[in-house]
Amino acid sequence: MSIRLYDTSASQVRDFVPLVPGCVSMYLCGPTVQAAPHIGHIRSGLNFDIFRRWFAYRGYDVTFIRNVTDIDDKILTKSRESGRPWWQIGYSNERAFNDGYAALGCLPPTGEPRATGHIPEMVAMMQELIARGNAYESEGNVYFSVTSYPDYLSLTHQELANLRQPEGEGETGKRDQRDFALWKSAKPGEPSWETPWGRGRPGWHLECSAMAHKYLGRAFDIHGGGRDLIFPHHENEIAQSRAFGDEFASYWVHNAWVTISGEKMSKSLGNSVLVSEMVQRWRPIVLRYYLGTPHYQSVIEYSEEALREAETGFARIEGFAQRVTEQHGTVEPAPHVPPAFAEAMDDDFGVPQALAIVHTAVRQGNAALAADDKENAVARLAEVRAMLGVLGLDPLDSQWAGPQQGEDLHGVVDALVQLVLEQRQAARERKDYATSDAIRDRLTQAGLSIEDRADGSRWTLS
Repeated sequence: MSIRLYDTSASQVRDFVPLVPGCVSMYLCGPTVQAAPHIGHIRSGLNFDIFRRWFAYRGYDVTFIRNVTDIDDKILTKSRESGRPWWQIGYSNERAFNDGYAALGCLPPTGEPRATGHIPEMVAMMQELIARGNAYESEGNVYFSVTSYPDYLSLTHQELANLRQPEGEGETGKRDQRDFALWKSAKPGEPSWETPWGRGRPGWHLECSAMAHKYLGRAFDIHGGGRDLIFPHHENEIAQSRAFGDEFASYWVHNAWVTISGEKMSKSLGNSVLVSEMVQRWRPIVLRYYLGTPHYQSVIEYSEEALREAETGFARIEGFAQRVTEQHGTVEPAPHVPPAFAEAMDDDFGVPQALAIVHTAVRQGNAALAADDKENAVARLAEVRAMLGVLGLDPLDSQWAGPQQGEDLHGVVDALVQLVLEQRQAARERKDYATSDAIRDRLTQAGLSIEDRADGSRWTLS
């Protein structure tokens, strides 16, 4: 069965046909590193990590490029406000992003180019665009002429007559206010690079086109990013890249936001939840479950209650895996996922539907454990591990081995529950069954499931 995905440029789900049989090339607009990442930023990288894993499972050789925008108006503004060098801000936040991706189990990209490392490629692209009549120099700036490219706005289908291009700082000398900057002339105190038109720095849109061209060539399969990048960023990328002569991306895939009180999570709005803080309070694998299991096109409304529900849902899976392992030893993942799981993933990466197959297998496996049916319990865990491996959520995988940030709180809770269970056991030993039952009932009301075994009592989230 072929993989189908929602293509923003076509406004519909369509079959995925790679440019090169057996290969998938993906470019993801990565972070602008003016500040540390919040969970909305990491969601994009996490969604595309799942896409990449599924393509690899389906047998494709995947090339995945995720750029770093390390020079931008926002970074320079942050530098002026803080008094710190722009490069220092960019580098420290780039490391914070990579720490966040790694903490949530994202595989490293095939390549992670920085914008500042590709100035020659940008200059070459501008020279060609000027030669073709699609760009012009004015007062040291270089602009793309939107009226020179007949297919401009093919992604968003806006009317050119109604267009209002977001205005950037210092963008003077435009022939048409709808034109957008490819290059910005040097300003006092700002970093700059030499070009045939004087010193300056790149525009945001040009950066991605130049890097995509260098690492993926004139045509590649999938271009992705957050929904907020569709206009103007991706629209402008298409125009300048295709005017340059590239076919550029065949499919456009955009993930939805993480919101708080209905507003997009944003550093500028001051409503962001930093990844570095979240992994101190929640296990990273639980955060991955929370951010990665909704459909990538669905908005996630952040709340502590939703995170607790995610923790409970994952605990059911993890508890089953641990019980089978304890009773029957190590179980390797099955070589193939169940057909229903594959069907869900092939249909526009339907992770919620695929996850339902996981939970069904867990319920069947728990029933097999209760019936002392080793064969079925082991078979279900093998399936569960295969499915969770595709999602990067296998609790028995070595990537999650060892202590994780966020487990300190879990350890405190475990110690407190164990103390209560010891008090319950003492009540049972003195035949005070009323107290023993009362303790069990209180733990159940708190959302815990207690299993009495020959070697003691065990608790899990119910």
